[in-house]
Amino acid sequence: MLAGELYLADDPEIAADALRSALLNETFNATSAADPEARRAALAELLGEVGEGTEIRPPLRVDYGHRITVGPRTFVNFGAVFLDVARITIGADVQMGPNVQLLTPTHPVDPEPRRAKWEAAQPITIGDNVWLGGGVIVCPGVSIGENTVVGAGAVVTKDLPANVVAVGNPARVIRRIGEGEAGPVTGPAAP
Repeated sequence: MLAGELYLADDPEIAADALRSALLNETFNATSAADPEARRAALAELLGEVGEGTEIRPPLRVDYGHRITVGPRTFVNFGAVFLDVARITIGADVQMGPNVQLLTPTHPVDPEPRRAKWEAAQPITIGDNVWLGGGVIVCPGVSIGENTVVGAGAVVTKDLPANVVAVGNPARVIRRIGEGEAGPVTGPAAP
């Protein structure tokens, strides 16, 4: 799976790993906001690494969890789906709006191997200080460079460089982020 090669998901070892993750995922999603220590402990058990000061709001859905690393001071809003068949690496100080999806699984285009339930996956990397707006979908094998902003609802099908604003489906770069810029992005950016 991690090598990006085809595999069958009904392998007993993979199924046991998925069950472990499902139970930990249920525990995390059931934690109360009134008990932040319990929430943090459940998240630390579910994910491979969680940086200091990171907040992930439930509900969260993952395939395995332990293939996900999240850097310090990152914020992930409600409804995230991180399908970590391959590694997902999220940097420091990342901001994610609600319902963001990071999707590493792939399936053959040819119908016969797909019917036979063959799957593969490609890793996703989100650089430091990236902002993904609500509903952004990041497809398998994509890397997003540091400081990049991806507009709400965008579908990222190819790598994005550092220091750009990208929007749309498929996401396209509409401008570079200048040195020393400050303040929120409040509307469409000029090209």
